[in-house]
Amino acid sequence: MAPSNLRTGHVGLNVTDISRSVDFYVRVFGFEVVDRSTEPGREFAFLGRDGRLVLTLWPQGGTPFDGGTAGLHHLSFQVDSMEEVRAAEARLRELSADFAYDGVVPHGEGASSGGVFFHDPDGIRLEIYAPTGAESARVPVTAAPTCGFF
Repeated sequence: MAPSNLRTGHVGLNVTDISRSVDFYVRVFGFEVVDRSTEPGREFAFLGRDGRLVLTLWPQGGTPFDGGTAGLHHLSFQVDSMEEVRAAEARLRELSADFAYDGVVPHGEGASSGGVFFHDPDGIRLEIYAPTGAESARVPVTAAPTCGFF
């Protein structure tokens, strides 16, 4: 029998430089550092919001993210409004983040949902989106979901 109340608990990411990644995720997403270890060989950072663990970072990645291998495709975060997406976009530009597309794009042709698609310092593909507000933006990939092709 399948679990009756299943939801994602938290996501763990391997990173190459934990201090750089903690700084990035705190600045972009407003996460709080819930717990952290700097003990050699046992480093980690637990990041959360409003008392809930959201993301764990582990400096176990010897090389940057490779989107050409099996595993994580991208990590997506939903916000309430397009204004929040645009505020995140501004923070990302201040950090010189690598964007997959220029600015806000819809999830597909005719979609009202959309957001920004970018990479963290290790090249991990990320998305911040809102369920509405992207109606007037141009779709970068026709006849396919935008979030699948970056």
